[in-house]
Amino acid sequence: MDLNRKQFQMEFAGKPLTLEVSKLADQANGAVLGTFGETTVLATVVMSGHNKEGDFFPLTVNYEEKNYAIGRILGGRFMKREGKSSDEAVLTGRLIDRAVRPLFDARIRREIQLIITVLSFDGENDPDFIGLLSASTALGISDIPWNGPVAGVQIKKDKVFNAFVSGTKERINMIEMEGDEANEADVVKAFAEAQKEITKLVEFQEGIIKKIGKTKSAVELAEPEAKLVKDVQHFLKDKLEAAIYVSDKMKMKHNLIDLKTKFLAFLQEKSYTEAQLVTADSLFEEEINNLIHEKILKEEKRPDGRKLNELRELHAEVGLLKRLHGSALFVRGNTQALAITTLGGPGDQQLMETMKFSGKKRFLLHYNFPPFSVGEIKPIRGPGRREIGHGALAEKALRAVLPTSEQFPYTIRLVSEILSSNGSSSMATVCAGSLSLMDAGVPIRKPAAGIAMGLMLDEKGNDFKVLTDIQGPEDHHGDMDFKVAGTDSGVTAIQLDVKINGITSEMIEKTLLQAKEARLQILNVLTKALAAPRPELSPLAPSILTLQIDPLQIGEVIGPGGKMINEIIDTTGVTSIDIEEDGKVFITAPSQATGKLALERIQSMTKMYSIGDIVEGEVVKLLEFGAIVEFAPGRDGMVHISEIKDGFVKKIDDVIKVGDFVRAKIIKAENGKIGLSIKALSQQDLVK
Repeated sequence: MDLNRKQFQMEFAGKPLTLEVSKLADQANGAVLGTFGETTVLATVVMSGHNKEGDFFPLTVNYEEKNYAIGRILGGRFMKREGKSSDEAVLTGRLIDRAVRPLFDARIRREIQLIITVLSFDGENDPDFIGLLSASTALGISDIPWNGPVAGVQIKKDKVFNAFVSGTKERINMIEMEGDEANEADVVKAFAEAQKEITKLVEFQEGIIKKIGKTKSAVELAEPEAKLVKDVQHFLKDKLEAAIYVSDKMKMKHNLIDLKTKFLAFLQEKSYTEAQLVTADSLFEEEINNLIHEKILKEEKRPDGRKLNELRELHAEVGLLKRLHGSALFVRGNTQALAITTLGGPGDQQLMETMKFSGKKRFLLHYNFPPFSVGEIKPIRGPGRREIGHGALAEKALRAVLPTSEQFPYTIRLVSEILSSNGSSSMATVCAGSLSLMDAGVPIRKPAAGIAMGLMLDEKGNDFKVLTDIQGPEDHHGDMDFKVAGTDSGVTAIQLDVKINGITSEMIEKTLLQAKEARLQILNVLTKALAAPRPELSPLAPSILTLQIDPLQIGEVIGPGGKMINEIIDTTGVTSIDIEEDGKVFITAPSQATGKLALERIQSMTKMYSIGDIVEGEVVKLLEFGAIVEFAPGRDGMVHISEIKDGFVKKIDDVIKVGDFVRAKIIKAENGKIGLSIKALSQQDLVK
C-alpha cells in the first residue's frame, strides 16, 4: 500500500523537525505525524457534519499518553492498560487547548475534536512542543475554519525560569511559566525572543498549508435574527448598567437574575421559540460584554467602581483550625481560599510513574472547587481539568520558596478549599498557601502571593486597558486572564489565557509591572497576619530524626524480610523508618522522645567496632564450641570456648549460661562477624 507520504522538514534548535502528512488516519479532516528528535506524535482533528444544539462552541482537545512510547510496561500488577489520564497529560491537553481555542470563531456549532497521541518519547524532546505544532498544522491543512496557525516554544534561563510560550506570527496567546523569583524585565525580554522563534515555526506551517491545505468548509455560524437582536438591545437599554455596576457580587447576581426574569417574560410575550430564547441568552451576555468594554475603555469605569489598578478589600488570618498542622484563610473581595498544611514523613511521599517521570514527589498541592463556592448545585466529582490546572499553577508558584529536603525532610501536603469564588481562586490559593505553610512552621524562604490581571481591547486591537484583580464580569467578558505569582523579589509563576488572537510585548510588560505593584500590596497584608514561619512545628505534627549509616549496613538494619526494622518500629512506637540507597535514615515518630529510642537502636546497631573495643551484653545462645553474646540491638559476637578463661574448659555450660551478663573484648572483626574474648580482658577492663 502506498501511503503517499509528504514530508516537510526544517531545523529547529539544532535538531531536525519533521511534519509528515500521509494516508495515515485519512478519515480525519486533518492528520499530521510530527517528529522532533526521536519524539513522535500523531495529531488528528475531526469535525462533525451538523450543528450541535446549544449556545457554545463545542471543541474538545484530548492529549493521549501511551506508555509504549517510552518502551516500558507501566502500571500495577493487575492493570497494564492505560486508564485515566495522568495529571501531566491533562495539563498538556489544557495547554494545547488554550493555544488553539482563541483562533476559532466562537459562533461555530459543529463539534470539533482534536486528539494528540504520543507514539514515541525519547526522554529528551518534550511532546508538548511537537504536539502543539502538529495539532496546529493538522487544523491548518484541514477543511475546518480556523484562524491559525500557532506554535509554541520552551524557553529556559539557567535555573531562574522555565516557560512554554505559544502564539501566532505576531502575538503571544498562551504562557505557562515557573520561575525562581525571576526579574520582570528578564521575563519580558525572554518572551520577545520566544516570539521570534514562534514566527519561524508559523511560517514553516504556512508553507505546508499553502502546498497541501484543503479549502475551508463554508460552516454555518450561529447568527441571530436581526429582529431578535433589536428586541434584546431595546429591552436592555439603560437597564444593564444599573444591574451590573454595583460593588457587591451577590447584589449584582440578584440584579441579573431579576433582570433575566423580566427579559424572558418580555421575549415570551413576543412569542419567540425555545431555540430563539437560547440565542437571546447569548445576546444578553454579548450586551454585557459590549457594555463593560465600552465603560472601561472610554471611562475607565469598572463594575464595582474600582480604579484600573486597584485591589479589592483584602483579609488574611492564620491558625483557624488548631488540630491541624497549619491553616490560613485569605480573602480578596468575594474570593475566599482556606489552605490547610499537613506534614508527613519521607514515607508519605507520592510515588509517581508516568510517561515523563518516575520517582517520588514530596510537595503536593491539591485544589478543591466545590459548587457552593459559586452558589451552584452540582454533583461533586473530581478532580476535573479545572482543579488539576489551578492546583498545578499554585504548586508552581510556591515550589520555589520551599526548603530543600535536606533542610526540611518532611512530605508537605497543602490543600486549598475554595469557599467562595469571584475571580482568580488559584492566586488566592497561593496567598493562603504561603500563610498556611508558615503557620505549620515550614521554613519557606519568603511568602509568595498571586494576582490575576485582565485586559480590555478595542475592536481594532490598538487601544487597551490593563485591569488589576479581575472579578466576575471582567473575568468572563474580558480579553485576557494573566495570572502572576511571586515574592517581593520576583516572579515564581505565570499563566496566560486569552480570548483574542494574542497580546503584544507592550501589553505583557505593562501587565507584569502592574501585577508587581499589586503583589507587593498583597504581601504586605500577608506579613501582617504572619511575618515569618513559626519557629516550631505544631505538637501534633510528626517528628523526623535523621542519621547517616554506611550503605553496606542497610541490610543489617532492615533484617531478613524486614524483620529487624519492623521490630524496631513495633518496640519503640515510631511511625515509620525510611532508608535511602545512600544510607540516609529518616525516622518519623509521634514525638521526639519516641524517635530518639529508634535512633539510638539504629546507632547502636550500626556502630563501627574495632579490635580492642570493650563490649558487654547478654549471653543469648550456647554452642558446643562457644557462646553468642548480644552486646547491642541486632549485634552479637561469639566467645570461643578457648577465650572464656585461662585454662581448659571441658563444657561451656560449666562456666557460662544463657542469660548471663558478661563483658568481653573484641579480638576479631571481619566481614561483619565479631570475635570476642573474656579472658583477654585485663583487670582494669573488668572494673571499667
